[in-house]
Amino acid sequence: MRTLSVFGFVLISTFAFGQYSPSLFNDMKWRMIGPHRAGRTIGAVGVPQQPNVFYMAANNGGVWKTTDYGRTWDPIFDDQPTGSIGDIAVAPSNPNVLYVGSGEGVQRPDLSVGDGVYKSTDAGKTWKHLGLRDAQQIGGLAIDPTNENIVFVAALGHPYGANTERGVYRSKDGGNTWERVLYKDENTGAVQVTIDPHNPNIVFADLWAARQGPWENGAWQGKESGLYKSTDGGSTWRKITKGLPTVDQGLGRMGFCIAPSNSNRMYATVDAGDYGGIYRSEDAGESWARVSADGRHWSRGSDFAEVRVHPTNPDIVYSANVVTWKSEDGGKTWTGFRGAPGGDDYHRIWINPNNPDIMLIGLDQGAIITVNGGKTFSSWFNQPTAQFYHVSTDNAFPYNVYGGQQENGSVGIASRGNDGQITFREWHPVGVEEYGYVAADPLDPNIIYGGKITKYDKRTGQVQNIAPEAVRSGKYRFIRTAPVLFSPIDPKTLYFAGNVIFKTQNGGQSWDVISPDLSRESWDVPENIGIYKDDKMKSMPRRGVVYTLAPSPLDINLMWAGTDDGLIHVTRDGGKTWTNVTPPEITSWSKVSIMEASHFDKDVAYAAVNRIRLDDQKPHIYKTTDGGKTWKEIVAGLSADPINSVKEDPLTKGLLFAGSERFVNVSFDDGDHWQSLKLNMPPTSIRDLVIKDDDVVVGTHGRSFWILDNITPLRQMKKDLAAQAVLYKPQTAMRIRWSMNPDTPLPQEEPGGQNPPDGAVIDYYLNEKASDVKLEILNAEGKVIRTFSSSDKPYKIPELNIPLYWIRPQQILSADAGHHRFLWDMHYTPLDLDVSFPMSAIYQNTAPNPTSPWVMPGEYSARLTVNGQSQTQKFTVKMDPRVTTTLAQLKEQHDLSMMCYDARKAALDALNTISKLESQLNAIKNPALAKAVAEFKTKLTAVKGSEGFRRDNSASWNSVDRISDQLFGLLQEADMPVTAQAKQAMSDQELTYLKTNEAWKSFLKVDLPAFNKTLKAKGEKELK
Repeated sequence: MRTLSVFGFVLISTFAFGQYSPSLFNDMKWRMIGPHRAGRTIGAVGVPQQPNVFYMAANNGGVWKTTDYGRTWDPIFDDQPTGSIGDIAVAPSNPNVLYVGSGEGVQRPDLSVGDGVYKSTDAGKTWKHLGLRDAQQIGGLAIDPTNENIVFVAALGHPYGANTERGVYRSKDGGNTWERVLYKDENTGAVQVTIDPHNPNIVFADLWAARQGPWENGAWQGKESGLYKSTDGGSTWRKITKGLPTVDQGLGRMGFCIAPSNSNRMYATVDAGDYGGIYRSEDAGESWARVSADGRHWSRGSDFAEVRVHPTNPDIVYSANVVTWKSEDGGKTWTGFRGAPGGDDYHRIWINPNNPDIMLIGLDQGAIITVNGGKTFSSWFNQPTAQFYHVSTDNAFPYNVYGGQQENGSVGIASRGNDGQITFREWHPVGVEEYGYVAADPLDPNIIYGGKITKYDKRTGQVQNIAPEAVRSGKYRFIRTAPVLFSPIDPKTLYFAGNVIFKTQNGGQSWDVISPDLSRESWDVPENIGIYKDDKMKSMPRRGVVYTLAPSPLDINLMWAGTDDGLIHVTRDGGKTWTNVTPPEITSWSKVSIMEASHFDKDVAYAAVNRIRLDDQKPHIYKTTDGGKTWKEIVAGLSADPINSVKEDPLTKGLLFAGSERFVNVSFDDGDHWQSLKLNMPPTSIRDLVIKDDDVVVGTHGRSFWILDNITPLRQMKKDLAAQAVLYKPQTAMRIRWSMNPDTPLPQEEPGGQNPPDGAVIDYYLNEKASDVKLEILNAEGKVIRTFSSSDKPYKIPELNIPLYWIRPQQILSADAGHHRFLWDMHYTPLDLDVSFPMSAIYQNTAPNPTSPWVMPGEYSARLTVNGQSQTQKFTVKMDPRVTTTLAQLKEQHDLSMMCYDARKAALDALNTISKLESQLNAIKNPALAKAVAEFKTKLTAVKGSEGFRRDNSASWNSVDRISDQLFGLLQEADMPVTAQAKQAMSDQELTYLKTNEAWKSFLKVDLPAFNKTLKAKGEKELK
């Protein structure tokens, strides 16, 4: 066999200058760890003809479908380029036809935009893009009740600037072409459009003139908001004003509905200050009267504007707000229908017209369904659509992942679960507000800091406010997201920032201010504010804050700070003095979202600059190599998406990761070129990411937490090496038990996050299809202990007493071109037995019970042979660090387990031989040999032993097999010292094995030849 020499870090040819072919690492997979606590959802709809089917569209989590009344939800939009959704509609005349409007469809301080309208004609299996890309925010959809091809779109437009693709659009050909049928100007969008269910020529629309500002909580209302009506199918429109507040009276957004049982009855939630309220019309919207002024039912119109009427009773009406309210007297009096202290924040209500007891509600916690008129609802703890602003990890094992979850509070969740998956058992809130950074104490993972600012003790569950000011004086400013992080050099130093930077070294018992106000004293008013711009804005009080901190891992006195109003400062003396090093391209109110100080050079730093609030959707990342004197924008290869985060791999110089509004990007040349690292992750806003050991951990703003395990292949990319086959150097493998659940498994409907791969990960690359691939695992002495081949066949699944949906798909070593990630379970070669499966099963991910022992922690090698050429990489297997059993005790357990394993192999070999002999004996029909055959069978049965009799401890192979199996299970069930009784049983078993083996040898040497001699004398064939 020829051997191909390779270096420890191998590579592969590129597909474009500065970039690498995705085929070099495309078998890497992101895994979602949860939590399954849902996030903000505005789009939600059911199917009248199919009462069990519902769709919901998370604001940045894509489209989901349930066919079981909300017991489980499945994503159906993940192969599309956006996850930001504002509305979804089902054609009343054809439930297979769906339309989706992308963009969150709201005006709020934190949002993501979309790229137009999508359609499915097969109930969500496949999708087609229909245009209106520049609408950015689509607030509503309406489909003609009799014609699936007539559809209206309420396009809200750019949230941070003027644009003309706004207003109401109509298509008469299923979305192939669009015409704008209602438009005021580039500052006024449409947020809702509704068709009269009894007369499709009557259409209503709400225009909303609003603008979000470039600073936190900056927002304005325009002059053209109002309700419009068309009586000719949307061709012409007129504004409805009678009885409604005027713009001068504060009119903003409206939400409205038509009573299905009486088109003359309409309701509206009207956001208009002192004139706001629930309004009602008795003449098909021609005139209105306020029926309730209670702000609980209608206020905060930029967030809530939903009102819905019972299908058969026009006096029963629901209003969604912080609480969902119900009125049974036409809106005069109201009772709480669904809600909770603190507010769940409800956005969308759908009532099944055929059965009003079936309702779907979309809220800040996802989507919930009732089938009994609101007595009970389905759970929102089954939708992994959590929205995070930042992500961090701790130093525990397994490490925990932390973040503040929009609308919900905070989450601390384990990166792996003890029971084969990450369930509700593995996460808990950590006392931090919904927008907050979270920072675990590097020296004590039980102590968690975060928000503005609290200290949480996992052991007691208690939360203490440790803010620098016990009572806010107004001296310091904070916005929703305030940096909280520890020094990478001094684990006792914690930083916190508002408009100034604070530092504590005693866990928040006291604080020092280590910076002046680092925000802008004066600023240019951005042009995208447009018609809302005035001279007062130039002289308004300072509003900027420090939005990101980047303490150097190389110098404790070096720290970078970026503000949300577009400044970068650096200190080199621990905060005594600060220097403004902002590049001129970063203008007023450019948000410096994340900064990163290099792990290799004190003069190198990176800054992700998000300018979405300036109506700029382009990516911006800056790098300095001279301590901030000069900066270079490094965006080559990035898609046209804002960048939220940039991070440097702490082990590999030049390896960078960036999170955009849709996916993760990677650069192998220090930012000179970028390429997608989306892989299998659905499109969603990547708000932050961290590199933890060998993993990339991502906090998304709509799809919970994700982890890319084992980035060692990315760390091994080199431009000057190419090979037909490449074996990457494996990462250190942790010997950890996949599932330690002693009970019955959780129901397969119960949601769970994915555990890390169950074994040692071996990555290799083939630049073309190979005829033969072999992977061998060698121990430190160079002995082959496990072999895999591309010619291996899947093991046969016997007749099992379980549904096969529990079983993990089998993995065969691939010979196809491309990157492959193969898993060695860190066991020796399994015995040749029918597989069995444990009770502690994981849905679609249950591996067979092991029949061979764990290998010992230590040094190993992987040898890959491709078409006769071999290459080898060394790697280490380490023990689960939670295990306190000594190496000597583990060695004793291993050696005794190997004795059982070897004894079983011998027993199985012998029993296989005995079975063949018995088959040949049964074929002998010569009466003259009857006595000799009977005597020989007696001897054969004695050495074989009884089958299925568990108390038979005789010196027989069945006894050896049975007791070895029992002792093997006893020894391998836990990484704990072997008990004295187990050692005694092993001693007894060893004697049984030796006696049996001696008896077997004697049988083969004496009894079998003698019997064969008798057979031969009678003219019969000898036994073999």
